[in-house]
Amino acid sequence: MVLKLNHVTKKFGQFTAVNELSLEIPEKEMFGFLGANGAGKTTTFRMILGLLDPSGGTITWKGAPINYSTSHLVGYLPEERGLYPKLKVRDQVVYLARLRGMPKKEALMELTSWLERFKIPEYENKKVEELSKGNQQKIQFIAAVIHKPELLILDEPFSGLDPVNVEMLKDAVLALKQNGTTIVFSSHQMHHVEEMCEHLCILHRGSPVVHGSLKEIKRAFGKKNLVIHADFPLEFLKETKGVVKSKSTTEGIHLQIEGEAVAERILKEIVNKGFIRKFELEEPSLNDIFIEKVGASYE
Repeated sequence: MVLKLNHVTKKFGQFTAVNELSLEIPEKEMFGFLGANGAGKTTTFRMILGLLDPSGGTITWKGAPINYSTSHLVGYLPEERGLYPKLKVRDQVVYLARLRGMPKKEALMELTSWLERFKIPEYENKKVEELSKGNQQKIQFIAAVIHKPELLILDEPFSGLDPVNVEMLKDAVLALKQNGTTIVFSSHQMHHVEEMCEHLCILHRGSPVVHGSLKEIKRAFGKKNLVIHADFPLEFLKETKGVVKSKSTTEGIHLQIEGEAVAERILKEIVNKGFIRKFELEEPSLNDIFIEKVGASYE
């Protein structure tokens, strides 16, 4: 394990933002951090970065305490963007890279390659304030990764991006992971975490309510989703034993059920009633798990 949080607590006066949080983040993996606003995600990130001191507990990186002396090994994309609007992209990124000990020549080479990758080479000499929100986000991302950090923390990296730019940034993040970067990222969009992370933690009011590998979490949840589209009414299935939740759709019905045996029973019940267009048993989604554990829809 590369990053270890051991009973980490952070208090601001009487308010406890993070409460006894213990986590192990595996090396060279992508770790998802979920939680509603105010759950303690950003506070945790700031403690990992050494910007805030924990009120209790320890944070270690490869067995040693994490502090300013390790900051050149870490990249951080904050949720609230922090670029200098009047500075040119080139000056800004090179300045931030040099703060982390990177020679100017190397920084410029990296910058050129990233700008080409993001299809925006012409922005090198533009002021940040002249760029669209999506392109400012790309520059902020480049600034976070230019010095090739071993640990990368991304706080809501995809917020405010259109689908094309989301895909572009996602590909860049996955490429960094393949090259051995350890990545921790928080996102409001469950499907991104589901798609990209092997391990995750759901924080609620500063405490972890779910923590572990995505596969194990889904297996332990037990319940599954059943989607049925048919040419006859399906409302009666809502009363079936083993159905936990149901939602009618224009094409049919979505059921949350206790397990595969329930699906089998339902199929036997409807197979002779008419034409079935779709009968699909799906794993529970992260959204289902989040709603059950935290008690609120996340989007």
